[in-house]
Amino acid sequence: METANPDAQVAGVHYGNKGTHTSRTMMLTELRELLSTLPATATREDYADAIIEDNVLGKQTTSTRRLTNQRLGELYGLSLTIPLFRVMRRLWDGDEPGRPLLALLCALARDPLLRATAEAVVPLPVGGELVRTIMSSTIRAATGHRLNASTLDKVARNTSSSWTQSGHLEGRVRKIRQLVRPTPGPVVYALWLGSFDGLAGEDLFRSSWARVLDASPQELLDLALRGKQLGFINASAGGGVIEIDVTPLNSIEGLF
Repeated sequence: METANPDAQVAGVHYGNKGTHTSRTMMLTELRELLSTLPATATREDYADAIIEDNVLGKQTTSTRRLTNQRLGELYGLSLTIPLFRVMRRLWDGDEPGRPLLALLCALARDPLLRATAEAVVPLPVGGELVRTIMSSTIRAATGHRLNASTLDKVARNTSSSWTQSGHLEGRVRKIRQLVRPTPGPVVYALWLGSFDGLAGEDLFRSSWARVLDASPQELLDLALRGKQLGFINASAGGGVIEIDVTPLNSIEGLF
């Protein structure tokens, strides 16, 4: 099991051997619809009202609406008081093509079960098939014997679906590895997440978060510099020295 990082926990990262993927995927369709309905300044209560009372996600029963609200809250926080969500929400509006990877990175941070499966998915060569037994054994290694066989299989299916929603996998039955193409938003988000691991400079481009983006350090640097142009972060590269300052993301000014 991972060792909890106190600074990352304050930002909203979850640790342990439990996660939303025992019952749901990363719910990208629902997240897209929800964030398109409410302004960036919405509160947690606003999101709950929109899902449960206004039924903006078109769920058939009140119980399903309540459960959807709970699961989306678990995966993304849905509150500006949680830095992990606040930063994602800021980047979400500034980088529409990057939204699937932004959602994935946030869900990875919030759900240890999904995060554990990165070891089975990310190293796969493009065109390689994700074998279900490898996915299951990766989850088992992270959770021990807490999950019974039925739940383990469901987590494997749900996490595979999430990696498909993000673009890393393709196919309904046979899951084939694809190459994702990051944009500035997800790169900046990955650098911000990597800063909680105590990384700086070019080491940020080799973090576990950055590995998910399927790009070389040079490609990530180029995208980070584009992120600077968009006003997300401060970044510079010259004379063999790379400086990355993600602190502008901690401000809420970009949401208003």
